[in-house]
Amino acid sequence: MLSQGLSHVIFNASSAEDFERTVKFYEAIGFKAVSDKSQENQAEERTAWLKLASDNANNSTDATLKLVLNASTITQRKPASDVDWALEEAAVAFAVKDVNAVKAKLAELDVAVQDQTNGQVAKLYVLDPLNNVLVFTNQPIAEKATSAAAAVEAVTANGKRQKIAVLTSGGDAPGMNAVVRATVRYGISKDCDVFAVYEGYQGLIDGGDLLRKMNWKDVRGWLAVGGTTIGTARCMPFKTREGRLQAAENLVKNGIDALIVCGGDGSLTGADLFRADWPGLVDELKNTNRISQEEADAYHTLTIVGLVGSIDNDMSSTDITIGAVTSLHRICEAVDAVSTTALSHSRAFVIEVMGRHCGWLALQAGIATGADFVFIPEKPPQEDDWESMMCSVVERHRQLGKRKTVVIVAEGAIDKNLNPIKADHLKDILTNRLGLDTRVTILGHTQRGGSPAFFDRLLATTQAIDAVDAVLESTPETPSPMIGISDNKIIRYPLMKAVQLTHEVAEAIGQKNFARAMELRDPQFAEEYDAYNATTILDDNSIVLPEHQRLRIAVVHVGAPAGGMNAATRTAVRYCLNRGHTPIAVNNGFAGLARGSTQEMNWMSVDGWTALGGSELGTNRAVPGVDIDMGMVAYQMQKQNIQGLMVVGGFEAFVAIDKLEQAREQYPSLRVPITLIPATISNNVPGTDYSLGSDTSLNAIVNSCDAIVQSAQSSRRRVFVVEVMGGRSGYLAVEAGLAVGAMTVYIPEEGINLSRLQADVKHLRNMYSHDDPDKSEGRIILRTEDVSKTYTTDVISNILKQEGDEMFDSRTAVLGHIQQGVTPSPLDRIRATRLAMRAIQFIEEHSTEALCKAKEAGVAAPVELTNVKESVTVAGISGHSVIFEPVTTLMASTTDLKNRKPRDAWWSEHRQVIDLLAGRGHFD
Repeated sequence: MLSQGLSHVIFNASSAEDFERTVKFYEAIGFKAVSDKSQENQAEERTAWLKLASDNANNSTDATLKLVLNASTITQRKPASDVDWALEEAAVAFAVKDVNAVKAKLAELDVAVQDQTNGQVAKLYVLDPLNNVLVFTNQPIAEKATSAAAAVEAVTANGKRQKIAVLTSGGDAPGMNAVVRATVRYGISKDCDVFAVYEGYQGLIDGGDLLRKMNWKDVRGWLAVGGTTIGTARCMPFKTREGRLQAAENLVKNGIDALIVCGGDGSLTGADLFRADWPGLVDELKNTNRISQEEADAYHTLTIVGLVGSIDNDMSSTDITIGAVTSLHRICEAVDAVSTTALSHSRAFVIEVMGRHCGWLALQAGIATGADFVFIPEKPPQEDDWESMMCSVVERHRQLGKRKTVVIVAEGAIDKNLNPIKADHLKDILTNRLGLDTRVTILGHTQRGGSPAFFDRLLATTQAIDAVDAVLESTPETPSPMIGISDNKIIRYPLMKAVQLTHEVAEAIGQKNFARAMELRDPQFAEEYDAYNATTILDDNSIVLPEHQRLRIAVVHVGAPAGGMNAATRTAVRYCLNRGHTPIAVNNGFAGLARGSTQEMNWMSVDGWTALGGSELGTNRAVPGVDIDMGMVAYQMQKQNIQGLMVVGGFEAFVAIDKLEQAREQYPSLRVPITLIPATISNNVPGTDYSLGSDTSLNAIVNSCDAIVQSAQSSRRRVFVVEVMGGRSGYLAVEAGLAVGAMTVYIPEEGINLSRLQADVKHLRNMYSHDDPDKSEGRIILRTEDVSKTYTTDVISNILKQEGDEMFDSRTAVLGHIQQGVTPSPLDRIRATRLAMRAIQFIEEHSTEALCKAKEAGVAAPVELTNVKESVTVAGISGHSVIFEPVTTLMASTTDLKNRKPRDAWWSEHRQVIDLLAGRGHFD
């Protein structure tokens, strides 16, 4: 973002304190306040205009800032001080005559400065109070702040446009089309020419029509299509030097010197080999007169960037691969369906899933479907007679009352001696030893099929964008990167190092070093394996606690229903039972607790709950101390001797545990460990990246929007305005908007006004004016329900209809409670399992000391087990870790109580991508 050429720049402050500090900062560096007034608009509570005029003193830039106080805005991430601020995505640049004077003024303000002066070119990078990056330079403003944009301008200045080819290779994976779409559109937005290589590496060799330059609309509708539309094929000739020589010639003749490859480890290894051979290949082509000297000089290096498309999730150094989550959806859908017939006939089913050297699909499916036993390559059963061990588990489950048995086996499953464990062998064991009517179901390639799930669309899009940036920022010395995800952030990792670590998994398994194989998987793999075992296999008193450490632990649901609530309850109940605790279910939220509506749960009470949506316990929004008498809650806690409380719910539940913490001073019975598992489709609970139910909701929205887009497409020239939930948080609109290819989204963090609507109408008219009249697109806009009381969904649609004239019309769709979903998504089920087990462990940790002291003293367990603030927490997911943060800390530091959401939002960086991929700037 540059100040030069813009009418003004808008900054948003989330608090009055930030607003005042920002005004004072800009006044100190030379801006003058033109106006400062309060607004009636609910999205803009106060607005100040500040102007910097070029003068004969020090300023060479005219700049105008609009500063808005908007309590619902998202606080911008502060770049780390040890990171190069010049690499931030956006900055505001000011040309000044005397950089030293500016530097002295910044020193007076005690502002951190990164001085990147080089010779006569001075550049000072600083952060304003809102964490915006500012650049002060003594040069005319003519360069972008992002390194990728700077690379584009450097290339185009030399008269050569960057040309990028994208190909898909190896086994197809859902999300590959989203990779190609984002690569094409983002590449074009960066002034690059993007080519699609059809039929994988074979297309590189054959060239011709298999190497096609793509335009913006060539990838229309690809987000929702599974597999890979540009094709993939095995290519033995590419493994030969002559094959790679022909591929190099085709690339050079088309002016292409960058290749983005989406595939598995074999495909990425081939790409890196191609890069290593490239200089020799170019020399050979020149020496044999197949290319000219000019072409050899211009294309002497090849840039390779890899993305991992693999349903097995078998690549090391990334938490998840493109396609794996969709494949897990297909498996869970199949197992859920098989479970009903197994239940009807009291049968056993052995389900074989993919995964030659990786058990991720088998393990996650086992957790998500409540399977009785799972076999994976990385962690084979350690018993010599594992067959008897499996039979004992299945038999115990049957004796508890189960009518069905499900065993999931990865295709590469082995025993500890590396002997294969096959589905038919498992069938024979269950039939012959236990007398069970057993069937085998091999899911095969159904696991690869179908439309990509929400997560794979998002992952593929964000990784493809980073892949294009990696191409533009690459140098001949830069190792080929693999684009991955770690700790919920897109990362770049040396491609061949990742491949090497991946191969080490198979080597470790072959050497029977199973501990090493588990280490090489993503960080939460081992934790999820332990959670599965502790809640499913270890119901044999092997992990039971001493009697004096056993607790009565209650589970209560609060707020609106969300997918994963029942899965969390199932895990909590079964883990409690396996540890010797007494699990108590509270019916109908805190209102039910105040009435004493509770019941002790047993193993079969929660059988089948993993796949159930909604709340089997019943839930409501009542908050103790606000809607319910706190004294009655405390009375029932003491009467029923509840020694630990696991709350599952949304923002009301967050407020509720804060009220319970405050009431501890008055009520000793509340001085027990209390933890909240966030569960709300709006994903607006502070202290976690993800709430249970949000992934289920996003999949429901995506599926609905796919149908709506199809209707709009069929009707031609139609724009649907789709209203989604979220309250005062734009999470659902932004993430779903990116996954369905929305034209734009309206969210509370930005607000909405007439000028914004006028700009959107103009953009839509520009888009439709570029359409083929006979093949016009249907388009979609998402609106968060509480974005504006004035600009309702109907009002926006009517404005679009009126202003669209005869170019397009508009319709509305309010998704409503459909967004809560029917069946919880696999990710929500898995997150619920992991969080619930950790929640019970948290309760144990904060009660053990008091219980052991009572045991030593020979007295009964006290009513008060703990009274420290750290014993009332939110159990959150942060990156790939589970963390417990005290509710008092979260309330004080990160909660926007007025708008019922966290102040910071990790997903906000996705907002601008929606407009970019919708053609903002390209068609306008």
